[in-house]
Amino acid sequence: MGEIEIRVRYAETDQMGFLHHANYLVYFELGRVELLRSRGMNYKDIEATGNFLVIARAQVRYLRPARYDDLLTLRTHVMRATGARIDHRYEVLRDGQLIAEGETTLACVDREGRLQRIPEPLRTTDV
Repeated sequence: MGEIEIRVRYAETDQMGFLHHANYLVYFELGRVELLRSRGMNYKDIEATGNFLVIARAQVRYLRPARYDDLLTLRTHVMRATGARIDHRYEVLRDGQLIAEGETTLACVDREGRLQRIPEPLRTTDV
């Protein structure tokens, strides 16, 4: 599991001052990038081998709004890594309270978009 803190920036909010719903997916990507980094990997090195991780599915469940200047904690978990896919789960918390959760499925493809087996170092799960 990886955990990072994110401060909601003004530009990420809507007219009501709430974190715009689309930015949760941007935050999820930050979580995946930092989780990879904590394991000594990064997207640049993965892509240099001819493997690309693309979003095949994304889901977000909004429980409570986040607002400008809130300090959020994002937890990123690898749930499954099999064959050509990696499933992540996310929890967004403010002051320890769950405000949103989500899941994504990443597919591993080559430069032409054909499915590829996930490289061995990426097959580690948290659960």
